[in-house]
Amino acid sequence: MAQDVSEPPIKLPQGAPPPRVPRSGDGHRPLYAVWELTMKCDQPCEHCGSRAGHARVEELSTEEIFKVADSLTELGTREVALIGGEAYLRPDLPKIVEHLTSKGMRVSLQTGGRAFHAERAKTLKAAGLYGVGVSIDGPAKIHDRLRGNLGSYSAAMRALEVAREAGMVVTSNAQINRLNHEHLWELVEALWKRGVIAWQVALTVPMGRAADRPDWILEPYMVVGVIDTLAAIQLEGIRRYDGKGEVFNIFVGNNIGYYGPHETTLRSRPGGKESFWQGCKAGQYVIGIESDGKVKGCPSLPTEPYVGGNVRDAAIRDIWDNAPEVRFTRDRNTDELWGFCKTCYYAETCMAGCSWTSHCTLGKRGNNPFCYHRVKMLEKRGIRERLQKKDEAPQQPYDFGRFDIVEEPIPEPAEAESPG
Repeated sequence: MAQDVSEPPIKLPQGAPPPRVPRSGDGHRPLYAVWELTMKCDQPCEHCGSRAGHARVEELSTEEIFKVADSLTELGTREVALIGGEAYLRPDLPKIVEHLTSKGMRVSLQTGGRAFHAERAKTLKAAGLYGVGVSIDGPAKIHDRLRGNLGSYSAAMRALEVAREAGMVVTSNAQINRLNHEHLWELVEALWKRGVIAWQVALTVPMGRAADRPDWILEPYMVVGVIDTLAAIQLEGIRRYDGKGEVFNIFVGNNIGYYGPHETTLRSRPGGKESFWQGCKAGQYVIGIESDGKVKGCPSLPTEPYVGGNVRDAAIRDIWDNAPEVRFTRDRNTDELWGFCKTCYYAETCMAGCSWTSHCTLGKRGNNPFCYHRVKMLEKRGIRERLQKKDEAPQQPYDFGRFDIVEEPIPEPAEAESPG
């Protein structure tokens, strides 16, 4: 698909296009690890990318986890986020936290919070847990629908409170989809009331159970409204916290962007150096480990195409250094781009945005329709893109199906259906 280049593309606020970001060379280390400790979970979330529920048949033992932790230390890992399933369902979680912190790593826990009670919070704090991030995906009715559990919202809010009372840094995260994208202000107001100043957001991607609910996935053209709203929330959060000794910050996930008028507002840290999207960092500074020992360059990536090896069969250093599935962003170039992204003004820097999102949506990376700049460029031609499901997901952990991109004329306002 050729891009309309009759007008200059949307620029960053500074007025200059981003430089090409070098990706090859030495010096890449897994500074940040996201480690799935178990697939066992106490909630049947209907948008769960890993299809969590029951523990895997052969999850790593405590001793195996300790050995991997030691190897991560040697590789230079500084921070570890523990996830599930629900990581707190492992009885040895306090021992794991204690071991990781003894190696000098900062350890946090990402949780749905269903049974994250005060006693559990105190125990993990004593073991050295630094922070807790609680997943909250909307107001109570919407959150409970997505989580498949009545009372899940109340439990998640309680988890925020007990973690704060235990003395840990408390954050929250949300997936954005058709059920909640018009309720972001309502959600963030509830978080502000509980003192949350760091909010991580990402688009729901059709992976795992979410792949079975295409009606929940945003259409590509809807991202403009979402990003406009997030930028407004960021600016209001900065205003509210100004002079109070704290700074509110939205951490936008790698699949929210790219290069629209709010790029630096959402990617920069308040008061810090301005930043912008510089391409997928999977296998450069982040590593993902699944509970049975599989290693990926990013925890979100689908399993089958991106597992570089297993810690039971190879040293994690060898996997990190040599597995092409892990180091693909260090070695690739624009030859893998296709569709609109192949001809885009920002191609060499963006590299089609988030690899996880494009692969799980279209069956391979290199073309990403969830893009602010792309939507606006197509809008000038009077067209928009929507997704049409083609292949079902095979019902495996971290799996995906496939969609086709369909172009259509932008409806007249009177004809347009409500996107909600």
